[in-house]
Amino acid sequence: MSEPASISSGIAERYAAAVFEIAQENNALSELETSIDGLGAALADSAELVDLINSPLISREEQGAAISAVAKKMGVQDVLVNVLGLMAEKRRLFVLPQLIEQLQAMIAENKGEVTADVTTAKALTKTQSEKLAKTLAARVGKDVKINATVDESLVGGLVVKVGSKMIDTSIRSKLASLQNAMKEVG
Repeated sequence: MSEPASISSGIAERYAAAVFEIAQENNALSELETSIDGLGAALADSAELVDLINSPLISREEQGAAISAVAKKMGVQDVLVNVLGLMAEKRRLFVLPQLIEQLQAMIAENKGEVTADVTTAKALTKTQSEKLAKTLAARVGKDVKINATVDESLVGGLVVKVGSKMIDTSIRSKLASLQNAMKEVG
């Protein structure tokens, strides 16, 4: 891991631990989860928001006011709005994506959930996603939350990653192994 990345994750871990602890004390973990999911979606959808949290040209005060206004407009939990303001004041908003990841992981662990990264050639239907989650839950022994992405280069099948385990049943990987087998023969 590169040094800047480890520094960013260290900063994010400390902020996440504080926010999680406060939310847990106030029995507000479900509200925190909703707020975090909303912030994550906003970051994914808005290039302007990403520019806001990463730009060194925007003053601390402007960053703080802007991120607080956005968070309040979204209905983000008060403790998280306050932390975002503090992060802007300390020029730490650049770690917001890592903060969101850390909090999602902490909330999932608290709920006894595990996240499965699923890559498919075509988007999963709701029924397929639910069936896959049930199948994985039976295997893993915990509730499974599906994080689905689409990669058309898989041709068909799917790639599932849960923790350190990966299952690749894609046609692309089967074709690659067949190609390797044919090279060995010739």
